[in-house]
Amino acid sequence: MARIILIGSAYPFRGGLATFNERLCRELLSEGHEVEIYTFTIQYPSFLFPGKTQFSDTQPPSGLKISRRINSMNPLNWIWMGNKIRAKKPDILLFKYWLPFMGPCFGTVARIAKKNRFTKVISILDNVIPHEARTGDAAFTKYFLHSCDGCIAMSDVVMRDLKIMIGDKPALQSPHPLYDNFGPTMQREEAIHQLGLDPKFRYLLFFGFIRNYKGLDLAIHAMADTRLKVLPLKLIVAGEFYEDPEPYLELIARLSLSERIVLRTDFIADDDVKKYFSAVDLLVQPYKTSTQSGVTQIAFHFNRPVIVTKTGGLPEFVHDGKTGFCVDTNPEAIAEAILKFYRYDLGESMQSFIENEKKNYSWKSFAGAIMNLFDSLHRPPRLAD
Repeated sequence: MARIILIGSAYPFRGGLATFNERLCRELLSEGHEVEIYTFTIQYPSFLFPGKTQFSDTQPPSGLKISRRINSMNPLNWIWMGNKIRAKKPDILLFKYWLPFMGPCFGTVARIAKKNRFTKVISILDNVIPHEARTGDAAFTKYFLHSCDGCIAMSDVVMRDLKIMIGDKPALQSPHPLYDNFGPTMQREEAIHQLGLDPKFRYLLFFGFIRNYKGLDLAIHAMADTRLKVLPLKLIVAGEFYEDPEPYLELIARLSLSERIVLRTDFIADDDVKKYFSAVDLLVQPYKTSTQSGVTQIAFHFNRPVIVTKTGGLPEFVHDGKTGFCVDTNPEAIAEAILKFYRYDLGESMQSFIENEKKNYSWKSFAGAIMNLFDSLHRPPRLAD
């Protein structure tokens, strides 16, 4: 069994990245590996975090060894941490990479750590090319990727981008696992009650933090479609604004949709996630750019079908007409898919397809992909400490 150090977001930081890393470590621990997480003392400068807070107000996750050690902005810390890991000699130094800003930090730590000629550096990649580009992105990402011995991509799109950037470096593709840590599905009526919603309506869901590339404006325009106005239907927007909310609020007012859109725009606590997904019929992901999305995998855990746009890696995870719909990136196509879902009463049949598909997205398979990649790197015998 392997000794593994994972560097990435984890408690006391909140959000999908922390959830992913903590759930993955639980899986690796369950398979007998020795795992610890090194998370951040400082994760982002303020200009990269437009939300209200980066920190969780819940209790620490039980059974996980999490240490706050990485300062993303301090090169002296990078050198110090690289040397600490170099001396500790884990079998695997595992990174969860999602933002070019982290490239210099992660790349420096990795380069120093692997000077022990034992530790293998593996990265799980959310993106190679970010959704919102900034100067220096390509250089920062290349710097990090060239420090890795191997990479895990979670979609075809990311794998293609990876091959363009690093050529023939060892890489495997394994899909984003289901988020199964939010508990079981609730009865719809109970979820509706706990959320204070009107049970006379059916509900759609836009979930997660709100940025332009996620296309909330397209979903709002879709709700104004005259074909949908005759349905007892509302859209729940559940997630924190990571940009100015005023353009969205003005759009809702201009389209006279204030009675048809439910705004729950604070951070959604883990304990409330199951309520939202249990209350709705359908998740709407009208992204303008994408790689893959953990939100899709939350929906599938709760057997909820998904409308995704034909952008990036999203269509890889949705069987059109069976587990959801893959549509063009415009409000008319989104509205047509919603109308088709209700006109043909597809909820039950789609939930059955999703139940059959879920086995393809297990954490066991994902952890296995990491270990298969590690085994392929031909590690040398361990030397005496």
